[in-house]
Amino acid sequence: MSNPLLQLQQLGQSPWYDNIRRGLILSGELQRLIAEEGVCGLTSNPAIFEKAISGSAEYAGALRALARAGHTPQEIYEAVAIEDIQWAADLLLPVYEKTQGRDGFVSLEVSPHLAQDTVGTIEEGLRLAGEVGRANLMIKVPGTQAGVPAIEHLIGEGISVNVTLLFSGENYLQVAQAYLAGLEKRAAQGGDLSAVASVASFFISRIDSLVDKELENRLIVAAKASQRLALRSLAGKAAIANAKLTYASYQELCAGPRWQQLAAKGARPQRLLWASTSTKNPAYRDVIYVEELIGAETVNTMPDATLRAFRDHGAARPTLGEGLEEAREVMAGLEELGVSMPEVTRRLQEEAVRLFVEPFDKLLAAIASQREAAMQPA
Repeated sequence: MSNPLLQLQQLGQSPWYDNIRRGLILSGELQRLIAEEGVCGLTSNPAIFEKAISGSAEYAGALRALARAGHTPQEIYEAVAIEDIQWAADLLLPVYEKTQGRDGFVSLEVSPHLAQDTVGTIEEGLRLAGEVGRANLMIKVPGTQAGVPAIEHLIGEGISVNVTLLFSGENYLQVAQAYLAGLEKRAAQGGDLSAVASVASFFISRIDSLVDKELENRLIVAAKASQRLALRSLAGKAAIANAKLTYASYQELCAGPRWQQLAAKGARPQRLLWASTSTKNPAYRDVIYVEELIGAETVNTMPDATLRAFRDHGAARPTLGEGLEEAREVMAGLEELGVSMPEVTRRLQEEAVRLFVEPFDKLLAAIASQREAAMQPA
């Protein structure tokens, strides 16, 4: 039986792995995923690092040594995270070289506390890129209003960026324009555009989780049978429709003269990356957010369970360009029923920032506790 993960690459989509921990690297499992399963990139976030560092003993020795050397909890976190990122980047370097810089990236996020701080994001992005010191690093920057100008600046400085926490097509276009503006600045300075890459991480399953809840709330009070039927028919449809329409915007952007001028100078497209692709609702197929979003020049970053499920029983065929008219009808139907997608996506982005701040703070607190224990006399 052919491997569906490898078939994704044949269809122009890159499977990335949304996971990192020290044991994954040192055990050889990440190397196996790269060599045998076609994984060609890796993403991380504060929640993943919190689970890795707080949820295992893999880091105990490193944390103890750094604590006894007098480092602060923030410095300890950065030291172990950067080391993990460097090791993963080195494992993925052959992919980066083979694909001539299209894939093989590892992502490291700026502090979630900087989500509304443009200057702080720029400074931390430049600092982390320098400390990691790997060509195949992407700095993760949230696509918040403060993050957008930071993205433009970092791209202009030649830093590859993974733009995260995107939920709406409008926000994606803001980010895409920032990418183009950053490339234009770099071109004006005589910089090598081919050495800069970016992905726009567009979140999927969280859209359905919130929209389905809104539909259920309206279903409870719906008086007419026709209205109840309309509400039920839209369950589980919003996230995929939202992503397909955003991909259509990406294609339109790439066909435009502004992008074409940059492409002629060696620029790479800012690929859409489908994030949050695990299925939250058990009533839905466990690989629906992979199968329904397969298309050229895209990335799907999958958590472990989703990666294994798709490897086991996923079907790979080009689906992303299908059903555009249906996607528009879904969006129109939601609006008619009083579900505001701009409000949904605004709420989700705000919530997502908070959901990264909380595990980040929890992680630093856990490191502080371990640091204090390590400083106690034997």
